[in-house]
Amino acid sequence: MRRIARAPWELLKRAFGWLVLFELRNKVLLAPSALVLRRFENAEVRRLAAAAGPPPTALVATVIATHRRPDELRAAVRSALDQSVRDQVVVVVDDGAGLPELPGDPRLFAVSLARNTGVAGVVRNVGIRLSRSRYVAFLDDDNLWEPDHLERALAALGAPGGPDGVYTALRRLLPDGTERDVLSVPFDRRRAARESFLDTNAFVARRTRALHFSRLRRTPEVLPREDWELVYRYSRRHTVRHVPHATVRYLVNPGSFYTTWSG
Repeated sequence: MRRIARAPWELLKRAFGWLVLFELRNKVLLAPSALVLRRFENAEVRRLAAAAGPPPTALVATVIATHRRPDELRAAVRSALDQSVRDQVVVVVDDGAGLPELPGDPRLFAVSLARNTGVAGVVRNVGIRLSRSRYVAFLDDDNLWEPDHLERALAALGAPGGPDGVYTALRRLLPDGTERDVLSVPFDRRRAARESFLDTNAFVARRTRALHFSRLRRTPEVLPREDWELVYRYSRRHTVRHVPHATVRYLVNPGSFYTTWSG
């Protein structure tokens, strides 16, 4: 009897993918939280833009969301500033906890939200909206880039007939520093509906109206994560490709403020 009752669900999963179905459920159940957070995001963009003046411009804007990780944040910022691509601005957005002392680099632009949201999508959206660039990249405060991360991504994006967005491979590290594995999966939208292999720390994309994160309040139990939602939605009308080089050192962090993504 139980097998019969589950038959429609199994058919839907085969047809559309369980991640797609879970996200539809999320949009229904969590819509009220998204409306409130959208209003807060809009207000913060207006407030911070008025206080900071003209938005920073560059070929690529690197958005770093942070919350109470001062040492890790400084390491992440340094790995972004040390990229071989110099034409970038690094936008740090603190989720209401206050900013630590950061390097005095003219390419660094750091702001703090008026209050804590606990929603990575809103924090990153503020960074996107406070910058002006052709491309946008993302780095979390507990992860690092290899020096050629942006160079490899932009080479693929700028090639004749190149895609709109790319993601590189992730070298996933355990908290003790040992390597867990390298996650390198060619992009397949049908496969992405069933497997979680997309992470925005590896994602660099052309700035379009579609390049914004979900504002749903996703607790650690809510799947899929906002990383998957962004790349999957972006790929609906934009070409996304994989660059099979490990340029991200990704910490599989069980104590992460934003996510327990494990792929």
